[in-house]
Amino acid sequence: MTTIAIVYHSGFGHTAKQAEAVGQGVDSVSGAKAILISVDKIEEHWATLEAADGIIFGSPTYMGGVSAPFKTFMDASSKPWYARAWKDKIAAGFTNSASQSGDKLNTLVSLAVFAAQHGMIWVGLDILPGNNNSKGSVEDLNRLGSFLGAMAQSNADQPADVVPPSADLRTASVLGARVAETAKRFAKVAVTAE
Repeated sequence: MTTIAIVYHSGFGHTAKQAEAVGQGVDSVSGAKAILISVDKIEEHWATLEAADGIIFGSPTYMGGVSAPFKTFMDASSKPWYARAWKDKIAAGFTNSASQSGDKLNTLVSLAVFAAQHGMIWVGLDILPGNNNSKGSVEDLNRLGSFLGAMAQSNADQPADVVPPSADLRTASVLGARVAETAKRFAKVAVTAE
């Protein structure tokens, strides 16, 4: 079984909903299993992260970067960083904010650099941007046009049972499935190499 840990912080429930969609994408791949881990409970899960085949990082974008609780998790990962415990694991990321842009790209860049510091292998989205021509729609996959990871937009005045919109959740699911497929491929190559 290929296991993908999804480590996330969610201040108001919107990013948690996105994390669940990423997990559904992972679980849609035969032989893959998602494990959702809130950074609030990270102390119970360091061994889970070390055992996982891949880790997908998720944080809301607050003030142009990852949230403070997610940054605390990043800083607390210095022991696995020093031990190279996550080296060659598949990594990816997702983020959510109220604005269409909200500087979400900066959050994804931070997550990718974080993964690189751990020696991980980053996987981005493999789908073209949607909603960028006259025939496009807010229902298009990747409607916010990200390649580095999955982005979602949740109106600030709406609760997590209403937003993020379905297109953004479906995009998150695509990312989860892509990471699971990639991790399975890497595991197969590793077994063949032995």
